[in-house]
Amino acid sequence: MRRVGIFGWGVVAPRSKDIDAFERNLASAESWLTPFNGFGPDNFLVGMPEFDFAEYKPWVDARFPSSRFAQLEKKMGQPTLYALAAFIQALRQNPGLEQELHSLGIRSHVYVGTGLGDLPTIHDITLDLHRAQRRWDRFWAEPSRNSARRQWQETREPRLGMPPAPETVEELERDQAEEAWWHYWAGQSPELREYLNEQRDIEGLAVEGDVESSKLAVIKEKRTRTAKLQKKWGAPEPPWNSVSANVLWNIHNGPASQVSMLGKLTGMTFAPVAACSSFGYGLKLAMDAIQRGDAKAVVMGMTDPPPHPLVVGGFYNARVIAADRMVSKPLTALRGTHVAGGAVLWILGDLEYFTAKGFKPLGMEPLAVGVTADADHIITPSKEGPTAAIQAALTAAQCGPADVGSWDLHATATPGDFLEVETLRGLLPESVLVTARKGTFGHGMSAGGGWELTAQYLGYARGRIYPTPLQGSELNREIGKVHGRFVYDQETPVPQGVAGKLSMGVGGINACVISRPWK
Repeated sequence: MRRVGIFGWGVVAPRSKDIDAFERNLASAESWLTPFNGFGPDNFLVGMPEFDFAEYKPWVDARFPSSRFAQLEKKMGQPTLYALAAFIQALRQNPGLEQELHSLGIRSHVYVGTGLGDLPTIHDITLDLHRAQRRWDRFWAEPSRNSARRQWQETREPRLGMPPAPETVEELERDQAEEAWWHYWAGQSPELREYLNEQRDIEGLAVEGDVESSKLAVIKEKRTRTAKLQKKWGAPEPPWNSVSANVLWNIHNGPASQVSMLGKLTGMTFAPVAACSSFGYGLKLAMDAIQRGDAKAVVMGMTDPPPHPLVVGGFYNARVIAADRMVSKPLTALRGTHVAGGAVLWILGDLEYFTAKGFKPLGMEPLAVGVTADADHIITPSKEGPTAAIQAALTAAQCGPADVGSWDLHATATPGDFLEVETLRGLLPESVLVTARKGTFGHGMSAGGGWELTAQYLGYARGRIYPTPLQGSELNREIGKVHGRFVYDQETPVPQGVAGKLSMGVGGINACVISRPWK
């Protein structure tokens, strides 16, 4: 069995623009959360990434034409830019790593996923479309541009499918009533059909003769005729013109694809997605590929958008987020978690191959990952699913419960914390030292598990377990009855044995990682 090492890593996280800042901040027991105010004034705290992509411009400019950086800023959403920043950081951990990855050709893979996708980009483009559609429908619904409506106004006879007139609807529902009214009448407009027929003729222009020279002429001619068409009718921009192509460039595999392009990596590239367990799932896929010999190296990571009203509101109505302007710490009052955004990326490689070339492994050695599904409930974890994942990981790592020295929980500061600790103690002894870090940097849907694992690895490399915001007096009394050894607001020497990390994702997806210190 080939062993796997980590030869580069990078982070974008709350209060942490890079991996160095991330490690410095871990030495403090303070929370990194800040007020959200994404709805205007509100009561939410979130983990807002500290980030400026301009810091990576010299790296990009040294490898690509000057237009490339501006293209990335214009077309790519924050999740992709976070992932690119983490990738560039990771390349700096071992001199020569970039060239080695490139030289491996199709044996350099890229697995970079997301928990949420680029919701802010989709949200903004959706609003642009909605506003454009309102303008468009209102324009063509006007009686002066709609002979069908003018005729109806003479008789006021009921028509099949016609919605109620806005003035007949209660004020709170009038906005939607107006949209339905305008949309209906725009669909009845003979003048709009005349416009569309003219537009169809323009779009029907074909490329003839030499393709390269002719296509430019056709594009120019279409633009000229379209401008004349708009001027003739005085119409607003059609709604389909308001939808930015960025909605395509920022689909879930966008970060992975852009990492492959910037790194010039030609091996298998895709986006693994497994909610809160995504990082563990990606790690297993990467280790499996290396151990099978399909890859010598895998660039693996996760990225989430910055906290957004869609996500905060969704978490709130799922009853899993705190909303009282106070830091909700795992294992305490169980009031809920805090949404966070950012990225984490590791470069994994065949240990023997990379060390033979002089590269030095980082952190700890990942031994095994156990993955399971609860097949039970969309949000509430079962006991059986995580138990099976832990058992599978320990078996694959050739370890027993007594070999485990420390453990990092998924712990979201919800009532599920109690069940998670109870499940843990059903498998592991009371000597295990336990950490829970979502009170530090919040809950990045896919990146959070990677931050937690990176914090664990960084600490073990230094011979210590970094503090958490938890104070001993805050420990939930019922949880304290189940287990008593936790890392509080002071750093702790690492115990003997392997380290474990459990993540439990929405949809009942579990990933357990077992790791050991380098000797």
